[in-house]
Amino acid sequence: MSQKKLSSFFKTIQKTSPTCKRKIDPNTTASENESPAAKAPKLGDEISLAELDGNVDSDSAYNSEDTKGSSWSTLSSQDASNKLSQPENVERSSIFQPSHESVIAEIAQLADEFAVVDKKMGPSWYKALKSEFRKPYFAKLSKFVTEERSKAEIYPPPDKVWSWTKECSLDNIKVVILGQDPYHNPGQAHGLCFSVLPPVPPPPSLVNMYKELTTDIEGFTTPNHGYLVGWARQGVLLLNACLTVRKNMANSHKDQGWEQLTSSVIKYLNDHKTGLVFMLWGAYAQKKAEFVDKKKHCVLKTVHPSPLSASRGWFGSKHFSKCNEYLKSVGKRPIDWNRLPAK
Repeated sequence: MSQKKLSSFFKTIQKTSPTCKRKIDPNTTASENESPAAKAPKLGDEISLAELDGNVDSDSAYNSEDTKGSSWSTLSSQDASNKLSQPENVERSSIFQPSHESVIAEIAQLADEFAVVDKKMGPSWYKALKSEFRKPYFAKLSKFVTEERSKAEIYPPPDKVWSWTKECSLDNIKVVILGQDPYHNPGQAHGLCFSVLPPVPPPPSLVNMYKELTTDIEGFTTPNHGYLVGWARQGVLLLNACLTVRKNMANSHKDQGWEQLTSSVIKYLNDHKTGLVFMLWGAYAQKKAEFVDKKKHCVLKTVHPSPLSASRGWFGSKHFSKCNEYLKSVGKRPIDWNRLPAK
């Protein structure tokens, strides 16, 4: 092709390329300001972490048309479409990354060493938290929980402690809802905060969450159960600060090491992700805000939905719609809070 034709060709491309309306922050680095397309994975990159866990609810088909006018809006709808056409936070350098089979083998080995670990832990979370499992506190924590199980009934059951890693892929995460410790009554806790397995009726705090949803989210229909896995599979991390508890003894496993592990989860998400929504309800959860960079993420705070505090600011907080408004403003698919299958 002649030089004249080449020049004409590139001018045509420039005219037809979409313009980026995203604001450039002069205080950020060049890499932070580069376009989503520039961060796209190259040929030969490893599969995303979500593919390891198997629960993928991709944003790639979502094309927001109603972000304009939003108080959170930082991207045009065209920018959002471009951004969503690329996987988020895809791991690079596949040559040096372990295969899926080797990760599964590592988890099994860890579970043989520490009884508190589930062999079916989500692989993406294992990779993210691998260094934590080799710290002295984790060995002490595992010993404590093992001894507790030998002399009392502990919730949730061993195969449910790590449910949050199985149902919510690290690569797909968009929202964090933080609880304190698991439900301590029989049959309730199953590893996702605020959630209970059918046919257990929704506990009072979850009942109040449903009440707020009916006034905040148009068309929300209160389900006849309290199973929140439908949220988790859309990228809502339902994480308790403590992951185990004695039967009928709230906070009985406090300060044994779980808080250090779950704080490391928050820190990892803050450092390795952008555009997450942290929904922190009550003073206990709000302590974790110190680990979150509010320039990178959205932090929503209000009182706990418990009947003891809900009347002091929970009702009318509109956290669920505010969460979706922010997600759309950064080009992510909003959460369908109505998607709550009983299975």
